[in-house]
Amino acid sequence: MKKSDFSFDLPQALIAQAPLAERSASRMLVVPPGDAGYDDRQVRELPEFLRTGDLLVFNDTRVIPARLFGRKQGSGGRVEILIERLLPGNEARAQVGASKTPKPGNLIELDAGGVAEVVGRDGGFHHLRFHVDGALQAWLEKAGRMPLPPYIQREPGADDAERYQTVFAREAGAVAAPTAGLHFDEALLEALRDRGVETGHVTLHVGAGTFQPMRVDDVRDHRMHSEWINVGAALVEQVRRTRAAGGRVVAVGTTVMRAMESATVDGELHPFAGETAIFIVPGYRITSADILLTNFHLPESTLLMLVSAFAGRERVLSAYAHAVRQRYRFFSYGDAMLLHRND
Repeated sequence: MKKSDFSFDLPQALIAQAPLAERSASRMLVVPPGDAGYDDRQVRELPEFLRTGDLLVFNDTRVIPARLFGRKQGSGGRVEILIERLLPGNEARAQVGASKTPKPGNLIELDAGGVAEVVGRDGGFHHLRFHVDGALQAWLEKAGRMPLPPYIQREPGADDAERYQTVFAREAGAVAAPTAGLHFDEALLEALRDRGVETGHVTLHVGAGTFQPMRVDDVRDHRMHSEWINVGAALVEQVRRTRAAGGRVVAVGTTVMRAMESATVDGELHPFAGETAIFIVPGYRITSADILLTNFHLPESTLLMLVSAFAGRERVLSAYAHAVRQRYRFFSYGDAMLLHRND
């Protein structure tokens, strides 16, 4: 299997640069199972496609303002820092952009105040120790900038602090939003409750590695970045009850799917907290969810491969071609698609 098997032509104009005025006003491409035709709808119509007793599973991770700027102490060279993960002791793993890669012991004077000390290197990431006022996470909430994805060609504005965050975000630690969840507002959540649809949560702290391109041609040679997840006992019990009553499990986003599949052993979901580097490609049988709501993903990306494993590569790429023809909006601030598992 080659990464080129997951390529498609995407006009640059279809990459959404900003959110719509209303979250649930995004379009939703419904892709039924089998060969049935597509249905062009809106996310606010999602309750029509669910039924009493279904379970929607969200990722409740919260995006931290993880982008910082500064200068190397001494040379004055400009530096951009994107924190990938918070570590104990005001330390972090981060991507560091500079004309010359900083070495251990180098200091970076931050524009927002304080200093970042380069402690070491971990593959493509740097290990930094921050000398700032107070705890790093709390300091970032005041001093950091929202880390919009690299394909959004503008600086973050005041609205992004709210809109690049789900309304149910509560567990701080992500540097990218679980974007399928961005479509939900209180009105839609209330409509789902009125429909008798239950909701549950997992946590997956999306890392900066989610934007790194696959650098090998053979999919089998790719190594996934690691992310922290928590699938709690309460969610496991919700899934058990839903299945026993004949309801369906609906994963809201690929991050939810990755978390639940990582916590699945022999077809059964179990509580789990820890690291996952699961890589889901066609040929992998997904059992943790029956329906997937997801945004449109980058060509040749691991997320597109996951979606193809869920609903079938040809079916997914055909749906993407339809979405391009119909001028759907792509990626983080874009539209969504609703897929059924290909059994």
